[in-house]
Amino acid sequence: MTLLVPASSSPKLHEATRYVLENPGKQLRSRLVRASYALCASGGANPTSADNVATAIEWLHCYSLIHDDLPAMDNDDLRRGKPTLHKAYDEATAILVGDGLQASAFALIANDTQLSHAQRCELVALIAKAVGLEGMVGGQALDMAAEHQEIDLQALKTIHAGKTGALFRAAVAAGAICADAPPKQRTALDRFAENIGLAFQITDDVLDATASSDTLGKTAGKDQAAAKSTYVRCLGLEQARLQARRLYEQALEHLNSCQGDTTELASLAKNMVIRQH
Repeated sequence: MTLLVPASSSPKLHEATRYVLENPGKQLRSRLVRASYALCASGGANPTSADNVATAIEWLHCYSLIHDDLPAMDNDDLRRGKPTLHKAYDEATAILVGDGLQASAFALIANDTQLSHAQRCELVALIAKAVGLEGMVGGQALDMAAEHQEIDLQALKTIHAGKTGALFRAAVAAGAICADAPPKQRTALDRFAENIGLAFQITDDVLDATASSDTLGKTAGKDQAAAKSTYVRCLGLEQARLQARRLYEQALEHLNSCQGDTTELASLAKNMVIRQH
């Protein structure tokens, strides 16, 4: 599904933003927002109340990919089966589109009148932390610093809890906030998201080592080429697969402790771990 494209005063930036958002990938994070909201919301809740938040989180994810692909970061040429944005346009345009998506995401949440002022404030604070220096950005910095080094498993978990896991946790928590879920439900969902986010990252590491670029839609084997620290490198291929499976099962245990219909979240969790790309 094509994502909403935010407005821009620059035709070139608007075109480049559309280039990214018309090819939005699996949209796992936005789907997690909606599924978490559906689980937590009462029967009479507005089914669209989480839509803007889901879009905002997907914009943030797209921004992170644009910047991750830049020459100064992962220096990648392929994303979702197409040339990365800085290859299709130029580096300056890619940086500006990423910056614009980040700012637009918070504006979309702040202006969402379907949510209360308290909900909007909590969401902005939660998501800002998840994508900031303590979360995604910090995790990316640690990941780059760990290249060409041997690090232990705990250090690797810390990297990916920020780089990948933080936004997954924020997505699930955001749906619960939109539904005014009680604290016990939110705690269980956070444990679910923590486990499934790590399982997703381990699966990514396995696929980077085993799948082709055509299957992945991005450059395969780039972790090894960049001498990145990965779960495959730390644990070996088979142990990494087993660890992803264990984390997936733990995630389901936490999910099953929630009140309500967990079918959609369970299905998403399965798709995040048992996949080919």
